[in-house]
Amino acid sequence: MRYISIEAVEPGQYLGKTIFSSNGAVLLAEKVQLTVYMITTLKRIGVTMLYIKDKDTDDVEIQDVVSDETKVAVMHKLTEIYQSINSGKDFFTRNISVNVNTLLDEISRNKDVLVQLTDIRTKDNEQYIHAINVCIMSVLIGINMSLNQLQLKELAVGALLHDIGKLELLTDDESNDVKRHHTWRGFELLKSKREFSLLIAHIAFQHHEHMDGSGMPRQLPAEQIHQYARIVAVANTYDNLLSPLHQSSTMHPYEACEHLMALAGATLDRDIVIHFLRTVSIYPTGISVRLTNHMTGVVVGQHRGLPGRPIIRVIKREDDNELEITEIDLAKQPTVFVEAVLS
Repeated sequence: MRYISIEAVEPGQYLGKTIFSSNGAVLLAEKVQLTVYMITTLKRIGVTMLYIKDKDTDDVEIQDVVSDETKVAVMHKLTEIYQSINSGKDFFTRNISVNVNTLLDEISRNKDVLVQLTDIRTKDNEQYIHAINVCIMSVLIGINMSLNQLQLKELAVGALLHDIGKLELLTDDESNDVKRHHTWRGFELLKSKREFSLLIAHIAFQHHEHMDGSGMPRQLPAEQIHQYARIVAVANTYDNLLSPLHQSSTMHPYEACEHLMALAGATLDRDIVIHFLRTVSIYPTGISVRLTNHMTGVVVGQHRGLPGRPIIRVIKREDDNELEITEIDLAKQPTVFVEAVLS
């Protein structure tokens, strides 16, 4: 499979990865042949990147930390919670707790798989995919930091619900009131849930605080920001940089990682950023790149601990129409680097 810009997709190509709606329903299934109408519709609903089937990379498998089935189940439960809040009703936490246990089991089993965050986002499902992405990255950071199982579960629940305060609508008079910032509202919603640790509510409360005291909503100094909130802040910042629905211009993963490093120490916790950089794929599998040796190819493999040194498949078509396929393992080629990501 290849991971390409929606602008490069052509009618007749086959979808490589299923696209889901906010409640987990299938919008467009893997292997469907794309038409002009489908491509136009995908652009309209906010899709910017797609996995496409490609005969030269058919053997390439995308390793996910969490299965689609589990993500769909979590999205469904998040939808129920969000709908309850938006309609002014109470929400139940027992089911989300069960889903978090499944998430934790899968993340623990696949903790050596680099996070790629390549689920297809739309305007409809973006907030749910964002919540799940932040949860997965936060738990992986927590594992790297040797948090115990209880701590990981608190962190996972808080990460999933970190933006829950955004669901309450503001009046014009309230929109400039710091105590109506979504972090305050999230804290108020979660602290009322007696089955949740108060630390879970503090993740919603503190994930926009900065290490230099310039954050929101209370400008807390670094020593007063809980470790869970510092972790979620890193994961949340990274995912927001990748999301086309949050930014006027999006970043590739390698650009977002460079941005995080620039924020380390001032906005974000430097040690947590370092832990994070060990968990994420800088060049996702399936993306096309140009190397410093002037070759272009597709990323087909990753190395845990060396996220910037993937395996690149270079495909050349000879004059007799025969294909010459070469794989360059950047972990074994210290003088060759990725020069650019090709959209």
